[in-house]
This record gives sequence, structure tokens and C-alpha cells, in this order.
Amino acid sequence: MPKLEVCCYSLDCAITAEQAGADRIELCSAPTEGGLTPSHGTLQLARERLTLPVHPMVRPRGGDFCYSEIEFDGMLNDLALVRDWGFPGVVVGVLDQEGHIDLPRMRRIMAQCAGVAVTFHRAFDMCINPYQALQQLTDLGVARILTSGQQQSAETGLALLRELNAQSRGPIIMAGAGVRLTNLHKFQQIGIRELHSSARQVVASGMRYRKAGVSMSVDNEADEFTRFCVDGDMVAAMKHALSASASSPSHRPA
Repeated sequence: MPKLEVCCYSLDCAITAEQAGADRIELCSAPTEGGLTPSHGTLQLARERLTLPVHPMVRPRGGDFCYSEIEFDGMLNDLALVRDWGFPGVVVGVLDQEGHIDLPRMRRIMAQCAGVAVTFHRAFDMCINPYQALQQLTDLGVARILTSGQQQSAETGLALLRELNAQSRGPIIMAGAGVRLTNLHKFQQIGIRELHSSARQVVASGMRYRKAGVSMSVDNEADEFTRFCVDGDMVAAMKHALSASASSPSHRPA
């Protein structure tokens, strides 16, 4: 049966996703940046409070995936912590200035992550040549690749996802970006075995007093009294749909 990984930006969201039946958690912070490394405190609590597999993201900042020496050294330190604290997997990725997989740095990452399953995240979608990148990541021993098929959404990238899934002789191709209840069947139809979704909803702040005219964000239009949270009902519905579809012969990939 296809697995559902839920992207969680807090421990509260991760607990909700686990209770709703998620198969795995990608744990990160900073949703407006596309996901950054969670704090050490959050990682420690995740070890104590969660029972399903947790794969922390290691990404030091938003923006591109070509990092300075200091940024990369920080990533190696975070990767060592993830490894030493016993997390079964990690989510990471680095590119060079020309849009290729940064092979020297990825080799150092793989060495640092010995015994930990590595997911190469959507930096893959910024690569200049996805087929070359797939072969390189296969040779490196990466466990899975999170990708939208190099499109803004995975549904738009179905054609490349199908090709990558058919060609891969190593990494699992995990579809992510805009994966939701209404399009799950499309990914199953092309044989995708793992799906990644934030299953998110917008939740209003519980604060009754709201200071007007002061913002903590550089975006003056940002609403700081709402936040993204995992919708447990949506996670449960997606898991139910995946289970029902997997058991139906008419929905199995040819």
C-alpha cells in the first residue's frame, strides 16, 4: 500500500498527523521558507513523544540550495545530531552553482549519515538535468527523492514523475507539492509508492488581544494571527483513500 508522509512544521502538527494515521513525518520549521531545520528542542521532544518514523529536514536557510562553507559546516553538525539521536531518516539536498547535484558535498553528507536513510528533497526540482541527477543520486545511495516532477505542483509534473519512477533502480520516487485527497489516484495510477503532503489548514490565533499596526514580519501584508496546521481529518481521509484504492484491482498500476 502506498505510504503517506506528512510534512509537519511543529511537534503539535506531528502528533496530529501520527494520531490520524500518517506513515511517516517530515519534521521541519518555517513554512513560509519551504521548510528549514527544526530546533534541537523540537527534535528532542519528537524523540520522546512520537512513535512513527520521523525524518527531520536539514536546511539552514530559505532560498537556493547552493550553500556557503559556513552554512554547509552547520548542516554537517545538524546531520550528526540527527544521526546520533537515532532518527531513521533525514531530508537534505545541495546543488552547485550550475544547477547540478553538488557531488563532493553530497558524498560528505552520505558519509555523515551512515545508517540513516537520506531523502533528497525538492532541490531535485531545481536541477538542470533530472535524469542525470537521478543516476547520480542512485550511485550515492540515496533512499528516496522528493519531487514534483520539476513543476510547480506534482499533478502538473505527472509525466516526469512517471518517467522517473519507471527509470529508478534505487531511490524511491516520492511525489510532493500539491498532493491532496482529490488527486491521490493520479499518482497511484502511475505507480508512485510514496506520497508527501502537508495536509494543511489555516487556523486562527487563539489570542483575543491583537496589537494593531505592529508586525514581526518583513511582509507588511502577512497575517500573524493565522498559521498553517496539519488537518488530522484530511490525513485520515487520505490514508483511507489510499487503502481503499490499493485494495481495488481496477486502481492498481499496470
